[in-house]
Amino acid sequence: MALNGFPKFLPNACPLKLQHPSIGSAASNKTDETFPPSRERGGMCFPRMMLLQVINMTWVVGVILILEMAASAAILAAAAAAAPLAKPKCNDRCGNVEIPFPFGTSEGCYLDHNYFVNCTYDSSGKTRRPMYGNFVVQNISLEGQFEFFGYPVYECFNELGTPDNRSSRLLVNFSSSFSYTHNLFVAIGCDTIAYLNGTKNNANFSTGCLSVCENINDVANGSCSGIGCCQLNIPKGLGESSLSVRSFSGHKGVWKSNPCSYAFIVKRDAFHFSPEYLIPNVSNMTFPVVFDWGIRYETCERAIAKSDILCGRNSACYDSSYGYRCRCNPGYGGNPYLLNGCQDINECQSGNNCTYPESCKDKIGNYTCFCPKGSRGDGRTDGTGCVPNPPNGNRGDRRKDRKIGAGIGTTSLVLVVGSVGVYWVIQTRCAIKLRLEIFNAQLSNHQGSMKPVIFRARELEKATNNYDKSRKLRQGGDGTVYRGVLTDNKVVAIKKSETVDEDQIKHFKDQIKPFINEMIVLTQINHKNVVKLLGCCLETKVPSLVYEFITDWTLSDHIHDKDKSSLLSWEKRLKIATEAARALAYLHSKSIIHRNVKSANILLDENHTVRVAEFGASRLVPLDHMRLEQGTFEYLDPEYLRTGQLIEKSDVYSFGVILAELLTGKKNLPTYSVSPLNEDCLEIIERHIKNEDNVEELKEVLDIAKRCLSINGEDRLTMKAVEKKLNDLRIKKNHSNEEESECSIKGDLGLDAGIANSSPSTTIDNITQFLPTCCSMIPLF
Repeated sequence: MALNGFPKFLPNACPLKLQHPSIGSAASNKTDETFPPSRERGGMCFPRMMLLQVINMTWVVGVILILEMAASAAILAAAAAAAPLAKPKCNDRCGNVEIPFPFGTSEGCYLDHNYFVNCTYDSSGKTRRPMYGNFVVQNISLEGQFEFFGYPVYECFNELGTPDNRSSRLLVNFSSSFSYTHNLFVAIGCDTIAYLNGTKNNANFSTGCLSVCENINDVANGSCSGIGCCQLNIPKGLGESSLSVRSFSGHKGVWKSNPCSYAFIVKRDAFHFSPEYLIPNVSNMTFPVVFDWGIRYETCERAIAKSDILCGRNSACYDSSYGYRCRCNPGYGGNPYLLNGCQDINECQSGNNCTYPESCKDKIGNYTCFCPKGSRGDGRTDGTGCVPNPPNGNRGDRRKDRKIGAGIGTTSLVLVVGSVGVYWVIQTRCAIKLRLEIFNAQLSNHQGSMKPVIFRARELEKATNNYDKSRKLRQGGDGTVYRGVLTDNKVVAIKKSETVDEDQIKHFKDQIKPFINEMIVLTQINHKNVVKLLGCCLETKVPSLVYEFITDWTLSDHIHDKDKSSLLSWEKRLKIATEAARALAYLHSKSIIHRNVKSANILLDENHTVRVAEFGASRLVPLDHMRLEQGTFEYLDPEYLRTGQLIEKSDVYSFGVILAELLTGKKNLPTYSVSPLNEDCLEIIERHIKNEDNVEELKEVLDIAKRCLSINGEDRLTMKAVEKKLNDLRIKKNHSNEEESECSIKGDLGLDAGIANSSPSTTIDNITQFLPTCCSMIPLF
């Protein structure tokens, strides 16, 4: 039989004496012969009782351990369940794509409309897929990446070189931006120039590349260096963006092998060029694209101040170029954008840096590593690890040795740092002295009455209060302009290079003599429509330039600010265009090419008098840096992309873009278009500046702009010719105003009495019938 569920035979235990409760006392003296007498009749011997107690306790401990393990598993499961990706009662998945908050697929599940993902069915009607606008979402990561399939921007031509198929521009307007680390800008074609336009640092930005080839056999597989394919890195911080493409000759010479020009943004490791891309089915092509996203274009500081920061418990906020982001603190995982989204993770189970993983001990938000007995250290592979304990020795000697070693190391470090510092000071002073000697030598060769001033670096720092942000006037790709007040209370504008790379420093060192010579020449410039260059500072790596200070704003500010633009009448715009042309013509007469003509470099004083600026700053920038660093691609002469040279006609082209800005009032994004011949050109003119009285003038200025923007530089007007045409137009306008009568519009336009007496709208319709021919090459902004 078994006793209490245990086996009858128990080794090393004494036999058991039993007494039945029904047996009386008389029988109590009888002994069961089956069992030998025990010390305690009717009971259990001591050794066997202890054994049963131990076994029972073992069972209890085992049950407790099992319950603790189950409880731990339940806690981990609960923690996992308590760390969802989406808000309560919201779907966190569409198809096979996770949709974490702040994104969502239904009302109340996303932060705002910018984060709405439409979970809809595909064309088969069976599979759900997430859509963001017209794009199919591939992945959304909480680290700030948003991946989807994008479409190319393209323009295809027929055998005659006429466009017969084109796509709309890719436009991004969201709390995100193309990831500059994950994407490339690519353009493909044998007759293709492509633009990437957008905003950067709250200013317009444009860049692009040129792709040409004469024969498909010239194209190399895997090469994207300008023959059939060109590519650029995405600039950091590029915001709202668009793509555009154009062709020089409508693919006439390469139509059979390449009828289309197209451009796209693509994930860096997802594109490998091959000649087959030159004959694509562009309307069905898609490319994986990666966005960087953030929250609301705000900083952590501002969000915290407004008490609407989205970061939950156990998370931290950090700023990015696209707003702020949240991330779980070390030791936590989950969705940091939810209140309780970040939960403790068990690093001892999920991976850790312990030298001996079995020695890991988890704790809330962290873990601890231990070293085995006989060793010491922090027990981490990324720390001191575990080293054997040293044998007993003279601790005083070891401590003394450590102090001596530390003293020697500190002394050596001080000597090295001090030597480098002394060498740097000597080199800097020698470089400044050399520049001053060259300056004085070059100055002695010039007989002009105006001599440039050499400013000390500390003098300019004092004038700008150490280049305080409150003194900043404007910022460009090649530097920042500050307002400065000199010791004689004279107000000046100081142009300082903010980011200087080694190529720019080397360029200046190689061109030190020509630069100083040119600065001396430029300070001789004395024209009422040109900002006066007063001097420079030669103590900085790249010289700072000092100009006279002009009040009010730039032409770009006046054109693109709604309030200021409404005050800029056609008469003022024509005056501004004439004076700007006069200034550039003057510079060209002195054999000076501006190289950086744009509306942001045309200053206007309180009387709207033009002062052309920055004509000296471009000398500090190597030509191969101008396109990307200065952000002036939209003004850049297309011929420069082929020749690598900027000439006087390049300034003419840039001026043509400014004329188009004055006429349209639109931002200078270079989306060129060959308009149909029946298109009404007046549609592109800013409404409040056109009327019946100035239609003829608008036509003439449009024609000037067209000739300035000719693709072939030889066909462009000279700056002198442009200035004469505009000035003649102003004189004619002033003269006609003096002799104006009710019938003058009829006589000027050559209209019969019926048209002259018709309604304004009818008059405009008849006038504009001869305008479309001037539109064929005007940028449609």
